Amino acid sequence: MNHKAVPLKRIMCVEDDEDIRQILEIALQHIGQFEILLCENGERALQQVNNFQPDLIMLDVMMPVMDGPSTLTALREIPGGKEIPVIFMTAKVQPSEIKHYLSLGALDVIAKPFDPMTLPQQIETIWGKALRQD
Repeated sequence: MNHKAVPLKRIMCVEDDEDIRQILEIALQHIGQFEILLCENGERALQQVNNFQPDLIMLDVMMPVMDGPSTLTALREIPGGKEIPVIFMTAKVQPSEIKHYLSLGALDVIAKPFDPMTLPQQIETIWGKALRQD
């Protein structure tokens, strides 16, 4: 089944900053009405991905121990993780950095700080674009 043919419902958010996790929860669960799972690091995300079966993963780039790109690489190596679309979240949004994240296989990059009120629509727009490209 093509993952992009289904409506976006379940989002895993991988973010080490507790304040940002709370903002993501408000933005995506309460405003966006998505079912979300918050993970404080890449290792936890990898442990939970098959249980939660997200439609999309929001992945912080800068995290201790296992950063976003490393988490994405590991995700692609586990069964069930190869096809899950990923959007990176980062304050590092120079064109060369964005190009690098996209070259790793990310759908898009969302700049931090993001607006919690518009984040759900921003994600839906990225999801819709990916759907049209498929």
